[in-house]
Amino acid sequence: MNPQAKLVFTLSLLLGTTMTISSNHWVTAWAGLEINTLAILPMISKSHHPRAIEAATKYFLVQAAASALILFSSMTNAWDTGQWDITQLTHPASCLVLTSAIAMKLGLVPFHFWFPEVLQGSPLITGLLLSTAMKFPPITLLYMTSQSLNPTLLTTMALLSAAIGGWMGLNQTQVRKILAFSSISHLGWMAIVIVYNPKLTLLNFYLYAMMTATVFLILNTIKVLKLSTLMTTWTKTPSLNTMLLLIMLSLAGLPPLTGFLPKWLIIQELTKQNMAPAATIISLLSLLSLFFYLRLAYCATITLPPHTSNHMKQWHTPKPTSPMIAILTTMSLLLLPIAPMILTII
Repeated sequence: MNPQAKLVFTLSLLLGTTMTISSNHWVTAWAGLEINTLAILPMISKSHHPRAIEAATKYFLVQAAASALILFSSMTNAWDTGQWDITQLTHPASCLVLTSAIAMKLGLVPFHFWFPEVLQGSPLITGLLLSTAMKFPPITLLYMTSQSLNPTLLTTMALLSAAIGGWMGLNQTQVRKILAFSSISHLGWMAIVIVYNPKLTLLNFYLYAMMTATVFLILNTIKVLKLSTLMTTWTKTPSLNTMLLLIMLSLAGLPPLTGFLPKWLIIQELTKQNMAPAATIISLLSLLSLFFYLRLAYCATITLPPHTSNHMKQWHTPKPTSPMIAILTTMSLLLLPIAPMILTII
């Protein structure tokens, strides 16, 4: 892609995100979401491959429908209450429509079908943006309207997301699809606690975005798109593959790694709210995700490729690892001991 075009699209993404997260008025928030959608589309379709064009088309249709629903819910609320303020969402029908619209934007079950397909058709760096930066504006809208949302609806969607994200990821061989289902199950953990402790949802999102960014950057460095290729990369960058193993375990939420912190705090919060059954169910459902994270970790470091593999062995390259990967990896693994300090900040 032309560097000037890339700069324009990147600045548009920054502008759209900043507009949405800093606005009080529904129309400016909607405009920010639209700018974001239009800026990411060329990035998805830049390879001109039919799969990429299909992904861009699906993404556009879903995001346009979700944006229309957001505008519809805010207009219904303004018609009923005379308020365009995001925090003043009081009309019950508007709350339900908004929850559905943001679930569609994020890829929460039952509006999750588009996300694995779009991620599979996108390059890895665009996939990184779709999984992290593009989810930030809708999460902030949920955060700002959290006191008006329906807890039963969100809990149901969250448990279904954790279940379907885990189940559908089990059988995948494409790494991007596995990361898409991982994203859906993590969104379940964020949605279940948003009504009770919105700051905890934001903390979960920040840590999830950091770990997912690390995984995408590592995969982009070792140029891996499917499990069979991942099995042959241990010779190329052994240290990076070892880090990938640890980050997968961190994403799965195993102690003493960073990923354990949000799960631990969310289970604690749900127990305080007398929601022990929901906490138990979502914890058990995270075992499904653990299985495919372990499968990725196993392929990255423990499995030797069979002699009949069609892939050439990739030999060690002296190219140094990016400092960004080093910093993100350290944070993705070692933030649990400073949890008390993190909790005083949020």
